[in-house]
Amino acid sequence: MVEMHLLTVNVDFHYDAFYALGVFTSFHRFMQAYRPEQDIASIFDGLCQSLQDDPQRYRHDAERLQALASRSSVETLIKWLEQAEPIADFNELQAQAAAIAHNATFKYSRLFAIGLFTLLETADADLVKDETKLKDVLKRVCAALNVSEDKVQKDLELYRSNLEKMAQAQIVMEDVLKAERKKREERDRAKMAANTVNPSDAAEVKGEPTPGS
Repeated sequence: MVEMHLLTVNVDFHYDAFYALGVFTSFHRFMQAYRPEQDIASIFDGLCQSLQDDPQRYRHDAERLQALASRSSVETLIKWLEQAEPIADFNELQAQAAAIAHNATFKYSRLFAIGLFTLLETADADLVKDETKLKDVLKRVCAALNVSEDKVQKDLELYRSNLEKMAQAQIVMEDVLKAERKKREERDRAKMAANTVNPSDAAEVKGEPTPGS
């Protein structure tokens, strides 16, 4: 929210679909463990609305880019970003890419970089696991959009590192919750066993004569 606010008040910032995809993706990835899950959508709405923006615009543009990536190869996406090849039904998004490349005062952000990363990841999940190939592809993507390769690489390293830390923390939390559930179940079983002791057993425990003795 802080980063989004700082961007929106910057005179050089202009909303684009790649930024929207970065916002949408990072929000939902970092909110994966949030419960109740059904509240996540309303929290996202509140985040966007707090900045006087339309959450549906973010959803729509993020879904459009994901749809494009899911039906395209990485090479096709790169040529599309380079303005070398059009892709039917996505001309307006290609025009946004061209506007970014030709904007000398384009306001780059980490969320924009996450959008680019998500685009590539959606097209080829194995690519982002290969550091050498990913670096080569990002070099071409950054050149096509005229953004700093160094900034993109550093921001994505931080993003991926944070995702790994979050995943590890989630595993630890799940283990803690399982241990707590196990202890609670054991206490419940012990309580149930104590409540089902019959009168003769209770009398024997107290040292009293049982009925009929």
